[in-house]
Amino acid sequence: MATFAELGLSEKTLAAVEALGYREPTPIQERAIPVALEGRDVIAAAKTGTGKTAAFSLPCMDSLPHRAKGQRGPFMLIITPTRELASQIADTCMPIGKSTNHFVGVFLGGVAYEPQIKKLERGLDVAIATPGRLIDLMERGAVDLGNVKALVLDEADRMLDMGFWPQVEQIVKATPETRQTLLFSATIDRSQDKTMFSILRDPEIIEIVQRGETADKVKQFVIQTTRRQKPELLNAFIKEKGGTRVIVFTKTKGCADNCTRRLRRVGIPTEAIHADRSQAQRSRALEAFRNGRVNVLVATDVLARGIDVPQVDYVVNYDLPLMPEDYVHRIGRTGRAGADGFAVSFVTPDTKNLLKNVQKFIGSKIETMDYQVPSDAFEPLDGSDPRMVAAAEAEAAEKAAEKERDRRGKKGKGAKNKKPRQRDSERREEHKRKKDAEARGETYVAPKRERKNEPKKPTLAERQAAAEAAFNAMFDMPNIPDAPKKPKKSGGYSYDAFDKRGGKKKDALREDDREQGKRGGDRRKGGKGEYDGRSDRHAGKNGRKQEGRDFDRSRDDRPNRYDRDGKQGGKRRNSRNDERGYQRDGKSGRNAARGDRDGYQRSEKSGYKGGKGQGRKSNGSSRNKSEFRPGRGGRNGYAGKGGKR
Repeated sequence: MATFAELGLSEKTLAAVEALGYREPTPIQERAIPVALEGRDVIAAAKTGTGKTAAFSLPCMDSLPHRAKGQRGPFMLIITPTRELASQIADTCMPIGKSTNHFVGVFLGGVAYEPQIKKLERGLDVAIATPGRLIDLMERGAVDLGNVKALVLDEADRMLDMGFWPQVEQIVKATPETRQTLLFSATIDRSQDKTMFSILRDPEIIEIVQRGETADKVKQFVIQTTRRQKPELLNAFIKEKGGTRVIVFTKTKGCADNCTRRLRRVGIPTEAIHADRSQAQRSRALEAFRNGRVNVLVATDVLARGIDVPQVDYVVNYDLPLMPEDYVHRIGRTGRAGADGFAVSFVTPDTKNLLKNVQKFIGSKIETMDYQVPSDAFEPLDGSDPRMVAAAEAEAAEKAAEKERDRRGKKGKGAKNKKPRQRDSERREEHKRKKDAEARGETYVAPKRERKNEPKKPTLAERQAAAEAAFNAMFDMPNIPDAPKKPKKSGGYSYDAFDKRGGKKKDALREDDREQGKRGGDRRKGGKGEYDGRSDRHAGKNGRKQEGRDFDRSRDDRPNRYDRDGKQGGKRRNSRNDERGYQRDGKSGRNAARGDRDGYQRSEKSGYKGGKGQGRKSNGSSRNKSEFRPGRGGRNGYAGKGGKR
């Protein structure tokens, strides 16, 4: 096996290796460092805890240039999916930077922007960031990636699974195409090669571990249980096995908080880490776990990748992961750097398929452990801190009270100030009597429930018949005669089946009008007129019969009362009566003899001229302006044929 000096590192970098306490390079370091020093792109996969961070930080920072005056950098960019992993990488890069005179900065979410922006304004050489926070800083214009010489994607497959790849592609496009790119991960998924190769140039693939291979010194066990028994199983197992450093993995954030409270109530110092906790809380919990102030760390998969906590005794999978790859990373938190460790997984009937997927992925069957849960699983440990137990009890009581308030505040069944059902109260009292009888060693016999003389409830068939009868009754309406219809206005007559005047039909009505015309019956004028048969229905002037001829309005010697200017006199030429009662002159306009069909008297222009009826008259100055003029009204209130009388 080669030494670090034989790998081609400079003297400054070798001093950093000595400060970090590295003696001999691991297989991944031995193969990745020479290739990275040549400037080639690298894809490397190795087991967790084998020194992948030093495998890319040592060669990249060894050949990294220094900032000139006025330059802000960064020259090296490291992208990682989680905040904890970013902090861990910084712990390795900062000692190297002290030897190589490179300034290192960490940029992650959950903290304020201003300190990070000021750090970028002062300038730095190496930037370690999570994708989300780096995108935010780029959008604010605080960071420029145009000088990046080396780009490192740590846990690249995890970023692809977590949905970070669109953000990673955006970051990659902001860097120069001449950069050196290095992808490091615990496993390499061949289905993702096409996506990863899109940002690389002729990469060197270094694979120390095969996909699905677990750590050699980690023993794996499975405990069959039920969902209801899992809380007391966790308490009893940790109380019995002990351990100063134990990591418990859960599926959800709420489950992590519940496990933390239950372990504290039995006197076990426990902290939780998940996405709902601030970065300061997560950092304090992880630091307390490393220092030994906390014995158990309950976390979601945020800790499954890349957290280097030395000497973890064992790992408990409270919930099996959905992805088999996460199982390999979870159990890789123990048995690191050649130490022994074991992992236990709780399997319920609804997670048996997940166990099959895990066993298929790792290529081996996991041994089953027989474990009986004792009856004192929720009893505090001897010698535990009473203050911690009391605080956990108070927190649990507050949580239960808050849950009850939320339940009572909801509408419906659990509404606020709603009295419980009588049957529920009776069952509660009966259960209490049963427990008291069992405590005295007696056999409890439930009393026979007394039923009140209540009316018999209708059966389902009777209720359906009643509903059908009610539905039919909705359409059982008495016979009501139809109301008379309103007459329609068309011409001067009603064309309905019956007219208001004596209920005569329209044909009979027209016959009466003809007879009235023959008799010369102009009821309005009261004279002896005769029916003319032309457009002027009633002949004669002021009710008097003309001698020797019919009265003709088209005669030239008659004064024109309907002249365009509204004055008396004037002559009409080329006039005749048309079929609708119009008299036309030789011009383009029309002069109505008795009025238009709609009751208007029209002139040559667009304005209206009214006769004696309530017509419209143009003011002579505008084509579209008109006014009403009172007079003898027509049917619609205007002078014309068939007007109202």
